Amino acid sequence: MTIDVTPTEDAEARLAALVELSRRARALADAVVLTDVPESEITAVAAELAALTERLGALRRESPRSFELGPGGVPRNVGNAVTGSANPHALPLVVRVTPERTVRAELSFRPVHAGPPASVHGGVSAMILDHLLGEAVAAAGFPGVTGTLTLRYRRPVPYGEPLVATAEYTRSEGRKTWAEGRIALPDGTALAEASGLFVTPAGWPGRGAGDGAGSKPGQAPVRER
Repeated sequence: MTIDVTPTEDAEARLAALVELSRRARALADAVVLTDVPESEITAVAAELAALTERLGALRRESPRSFELGPGGVPRNVGNAVTGSANPHALPLVVRVTPERTVRAELSFRPVHAGPPASVHGGVSAMILDHLLGEAVAAAGFPGVTGTLTLRYRRPVPYGEPLVATAEYTRSEGRKTWAEGRIALPDGTALAEASGLFVTPAGWPGRGAGDGAGSKPGQAPVRER
């Protein structure tokens, strides 16, 4: 069943409620990973969750919320798996474009992201870096989809500690664009590094300067996302 917001319902207030629900769902997921309560309590909570899931499923969208323009024409993607404030799977990551034409995000992984002992799963780190690289090429005016992604894991990535993720556009040739990024400790110690090739599908809007010829960092316009 497709759900439509009625004219009498404040769409932004409803979205704020979804964001809060997602925040609480993240806390619940971490509690599930770390809980050590007795079996009887686990069983009781599971029954409550089944009832809550049924309530939320009473009306369903055909697909998750996708890219949209918020108040004032600001683009947002609240359903995104990495940045979506209304997606319980997301951190959510807040990405900012710096004056130096890079993108930057301060983050802290959660227990639910664990892989090796006391470390983040390598696939989760790859997902974050893939997204950062995509943001970097888009900010440079060369939006595209991931063609290849190469990862180098330097040190274990911890969860529960403050980290910094950055990425920058490096060059373009026709519809191909390259970027590099990393996840590091606040002091700059690299934990995971990535390089990626992104391809702009034919007909996509927003393509920056440099089409058809190699361009260097600094030639393409920066745009907020």
